[in-house]
Amino acid sequence: MALAATALVSCNSDGSISMIDETSDPEYIGRNEIKVEDGRMTAEVLWAFGRLSDIHVSPDGSKVLYGVQYCNVKQNKSNRELFVMNTDGSNVQQITKTKSGEYAAKWVKDGSKIAFLFPDSNGTMQLWEMNPDGTQRLQVSHSDNDVNDYIYSPDSKQVILIRNVKYGDTATDVYPDLDKTSGRIVTDLMYKHWDEWTDFIPHPFLYDYDGISLNNERDIIAGEPFESPVKPFGGAEQIAFSPDGKQIAYTCKKKKGIDYALSTNTDIYLFDIASNKTVKNLTDSMMGYDMNPVFSHDGHLIAWESMEHDGYESDKNRLFVQDMQTGERIDISAEFEQSSSCLTFSADDKKIYLTSCHHGEIQIYEADIETKTFRCITEGVNDYEQIALAGNNIIAVRHSMSMPNEIFSVSITSGEATQISFENKHILDQIKMGEVRERWIKTTDGKQMLVWVIYPPKFDPEKKYPTLLYCEGGPQSPVSQFWSYRWNFQIMAAHDYIIVAPNRRGLPGFGMEWLEAISKDYGGQCMKDYFTAIDTLSAEPYVDTEHRGCVGASFGGYSVYWMAGHHEGRFKAFIAHDGMFNLEQQYLETEEMFFVNWDLGGAYWDKETEKTYANSPHKFVDKWDTPIMVVHGEKDYRILASQGMAAYNAAKLRGIEAELLIFPDENHWVLQPQNGILWQRRFFNWLDKHLK
Repeated sequence: MALAATALVSCNSDGSISMIDETSDPEYIGRNEIKVEDGRMTAEVLWAFGRLSDIHVSPDGSKVLYGVQYCNVKQNKSNRELFVMNTDGSNVQQITKTKSGEYAAKWVKDGSKIAFLFPDSNGTMQLWEMNPDGTQRLQVSHSDNDVNDYIYSPDSKQVILIRNVKYGDTATDVYPDLDKTSGRIVTDLMYKHWDEWTDFIPHPFLYDYDGISLNNERDIIAGEPFESPVKPFGGAEQIAFSPDGKQIAYTCKKKKGIDYALSTNTDIYLFDIASNKTVKNLTDSMMGYDMNPVFSHDGHLIAWESMEHDGYESDKNRLFVQDMQTGERIDISAEFEQSSSCLTFSADDKKIYLTSCHHGEIQIYEADIETKTFRCITEGVNDYEQIALAGNNIIAVRHSMSMPNEIFSVSITSGEATQISFENKHILDQIKMGEVRERWIKTTDGKQMLVWVIYPPKFDPEKKYPTLLYCEGGPQSPVSQFWSYRWNFQIMAAHDYIIVAPNRRGLPGFGMEWLEAISKDYGGQCMKDYFTAIDTLSAEPYVDTEHRGCVGASFGGYSVYWMAGHHEGRFKAFIAHDGMFNLEQQYLETEEMFFVNWDLGGAYWDKETEKTYANSPHKFVDKWDTPIMVVHGEKDYRILASQGMAAYNAAKLRGIEAELLIFPDENHWVLQPQNGILWQRRFFNWLDKHLK
């Protein structure tokens, strides 16, 4: 393996590497030490935080494995390191110190080893193993292409590697003499997805494993032009070995082309290892998303997350359980009006632990399989995003609007949560956060709406502050206690803005009627909810009604464009990121057609969709009269950059002050450090110019 000259390496007779320490290399990226001036969040401070994720508890329940990503703005790069600590938070050890970063780390071989992904000497991502203290790193896989993710069987005698396979023919395949052409021949839909062209799709490859090398490769969906896991975000959580190691449950949407683009009908299949074939579709009669299978410890049950309707990506995520012997299938969550995620069986297999959003918070719940009842275990103004069992406790990742991810130990009995990781304490201790307050406001149709209000760190009720209305994306994403490295409320508050963040119609956590009210009604009640929120807060004496702004991304960007033509003088500045400007254009430009068919009701040329498309923001440009900033990424294939460019051009042609911030190498998000810093600087430059 090729290593930097500054690395400390000790090779063993079995070919393993005892230690790699590249911390002395000037290009090594580790924990950021930063001095926070005046206790205020800045873009540079925001990008200095360590980004903790991906927790795994050792099989004996004594240790926690996790990773932290560190960013370096000057290098415009990031690096990920691995840590191990006791489940009470003691004895924290950094077990990797490399420039290339270790990913997808998991306990294997009964906890005697840690598996992880790391590039080989050719830069190809491979599967490796090491001791729990980071020594004796041994390369396990030697694939020609990258390993995306992996799963070990319970006895560690078999391994699944998730790798890409070629999809379709290239122009060069059709015309071999044109070996340097960049042209693409497209004859079907789904030719692009999220931020990439659909040239490759993931397949699960099964191997026998003798503890040293992988043998007997089998693609378990060989010859099928389908994905498993399902893109764009699926990983190892979509595939599971049965406890006896004889079967594999895998998630797959066995559709392609236009059928794939029109449907969310994703199923869970059972693959029999001995016969080397798929033997059953466990969810054959279920028409929506069915994903993320989890076996009970005794193998008698399998649980998964299920949506009812085909084509509805934001449907309630139901909790289904099936008896593997009788085939009986039960919706445990039939009387539970919330969605279920992060499913984990209890030690006795009688209960399932999960996370669910309710009233702007994501808490940990316990579902009793027999009684079909749910108990909320945790409380507090926070979100939990990952859970794992450790005896009588749940080890979980938690964050809030005022704190990035940290690890907590939660008592299953009492719900008491104890923080056990302090990755960012050295930064947080220097920052004075703005207060986050919960407000319930009466809407125009007489309902109660939760609105989060975030105040400047040194808030003085005797002063007046410029105020921002935040418009959430999704459209069906919760305004919960999320921590964002782009739409971060605390950095907005640190710039002396009050932020008004409504849980308007169409957001989860308030019942299905509230959630479903937005589909086919983009310009309706959800917009009234926004106006209600900003108007109600504007009655407070500390809100400067002469200096209010409106900001948002994705559907939030659509909301900004729509409000620009309907706000009746409320706002003095707008910022729209990756927003839908022309809904007719959006219908034909996006890649997942099921989304626009469900949420917009179908094609704009159908008579029954006239009301929906009548609310396209481009139809109200004649009423635009307020400065607007437009941000978009050119690798965003969900909402093409042409939407942002069209909105910007419209503003300029109307004689309205406008700015366009375009990122040729970003997708629906902004992920690169220097791009992230630029985003924040132009964001506040625009707002300060017009609201201060």
